Amino acid sequence: MAIDENRPFRPLNIAVLTVSDTRGPDDDTSGDILAARVTGAGHQLIARAIERDDVIAIMTRLEGWIDDPMVDAIVSTGGTGLTGRDITPEALGRVAEKEIPGFGELFRWIS
Repeated sequence: MAIDENRPFRPLNIAVLTVSDTRGPDDDTSGDILAARVTGAGHQLIARAIERDDVIAIMTRLEGWIDDPMVDAIVSTGGTGLTGRDITPEALGRVAEKEIPGFGELFRWIS
């Protein structure tokens, strides 16, 4: 199904989460790129945070944003490597209510 160009654009309130043990506000280049793309596409950057590779910290941040009626969507970066410290997929799995089979593969293929 194609995008219906006749529908008016509706900006979303988007939160950006960076998961990293090594990045901070001054060198979070991935988070900077995502924030710029969110606002560049006409959406509102409603929140932004950096969390260390800690399942509870990531889950707490995500659950707070999920429960916040001002947040329409969450975009995350980092924490998905192959080391034992990279646990973002596990944290996301604990807060997810529904999995969409194939979506991850499609998203990775597009990006």
